[in-house]
Amino acid sequence: MFRKGNKIYSILRGKCPRCHQGDFFKYPFSIHPMKVNKLQKKCSYCDLKYMIEPAFYFGALYVSYAITVAVCIITFIISKLLIGLPILTSFVIVFIALILFVPINLRLSRILWINMFVSYEE
Repeated sequence: MFRKGNKIYSILRGKCPRCHQGDFFKYPFSIHPMKVNKLQKKCSYCDLKYMIEPAFYFGALYVSYAITVAVCIITFIISKLLIGLPILTSFVIVFIALILFVPINLRLSRILWINMFVSYEE
């Protein structure tokens, strides 16, 4: 399930969506604000340009929005319904979860977006 040729492999490992060998991001995962979302210009193995067209990653905003909504709903359900915290405390926990999830959300939305348009080629 998590081997080359599967989109999940590319998404979880941060690899090129076409060859699954080159790194998609310039830096390994970091919470440093200047490094978290820097992309390579192109793949070092198959020369796929990651900026397919100008403003290509604006579409990743919709993916990021969907991820944010999912995190909010899941966090609220866990804190309010399962644990039984007061509503104000639940909202504070949702806010904290969103702040902590920002670096993951930025990276995940971009790699999900490009994987929607580029297929694996051996």
